[in-house]
Amino acid sequence: MKIERLIKMANDISDFFNAESDKELAAEGVKKHILRSWDPRMRKEIIAYSQQDGSALSDLTKAALVKLNSNKIS
Repeated sequence: MKIERLIKMANDISDFFNAESDKELAAEGVKKHILRSWDPRMRKEIIAYSQQDGSALSDLTKAALVKLNSNKIS
């Protein structure tokens, strides 16, 4: 899948969870959604992008991907 599509999808998920005032809880929600709904290859691709560049990702998306990567599940 093209990285641009993954970036848009991840940021859209974050936009949904951004309504949560507790940003730790919001990042956890994004992480869980990506973990549940995304194929492992998609997760690996977006995590790699976030570590190499990540400039197009929202702050909440970046926080969620750090949490996802720290679980070593991708």
